[in-house]
Formats: sequence, structure tokens, C-alpha cells
Amino acid sequence: MPTSAQWREIVDELKRTSPERHHVFRIADGIIVNGDPKLLKVVMNNLLRNAWKYTGKKEEAVIEVGATELCGKQAYFVRDNGQGFDQADTGKLFTPFQRLPGAEEFKGSGIGLATVERIIQRHGGKVWAEGEPDRGACFYFTLSAD
Repeated sequence: MPTSAQWREIVDELKRTSPERHHVFRIADGIIVNGDPKLLKVVMNNLLRNAWKYTGKKEEAVIEVGATELCGKQAYFVRDNGQGFDQADTGKLFTPFQRLPGAEEFKGSGIGLATVERIIQRHGGKVWAEGEPDRGACFYFTLSAD
């Protein structure tokens, strides 16, 4: 059952990897994600590392973790002000080893978001993303346990 504190632990790890970066992390208090703790930590790790990676060229990275209600369900999100993506490419985001145009500037294998999707589906949930080039991205997920 990952909590806000666990999101903050991952953030602290990221900060140590690049202490020179200017960043703002906003993590809502009271977030509790119900499900397999080990698998959901993988989700948290992948989503935060993705946001950190794709905000790397920003003068100031802004990464937000929160929860909201969408269509009567609790939805969790990770939002950033990074590179973003063209909404037309959304279908490729969760395909293993697929990388979007422009992603070659950033290290990665193209497996992280595919892993996130499989874990969320295993929990009976759904994951999706919204983005805009040079204006950031927001990844949402729901779980059937919530």
C-alpha cells in the first residue's frame, strides 16, 4: 500500500542523482494507493523517473504527484513541465521498446511505461497520458481496488 511518504523517498533518491538541478516537487499529502506494494512501487518509480528524465532540460523542473476523482473513480497522477509529447503519439507510449520522436535525446529502453501499464492492468485498473510538446505530460492511473 504505497503512500505519500514512499513517493517522497523516490524523489529524495532522484534529487541525489542530480543535486545541481533546480526542481519543485509537489506531492499531495494523504495519498494511499491500494494494491501490491512491491508492484506499485515499480509504478511509482517508473512514473517519477520518467518525469525527472523528461524535465532534465528545463531550467526548473516542476513535478507533481496527486489524486483526483474522475468518472467516480480515484485517479492518481504524475504531472511534469518537461518535453511532453504529441497527443497523436499516445498509443506508442505503452508499447514495449517504442520511443517517441525526440526521445532519443534521453536515456531509456522504452520498457518503463509498458511495465507500468502491465502492473496497472494486473490490478484491474487503467493508465493513460495527456501531453503537449514542450509543455509537459500527465500520466494518470486508476486501480480497481480503490
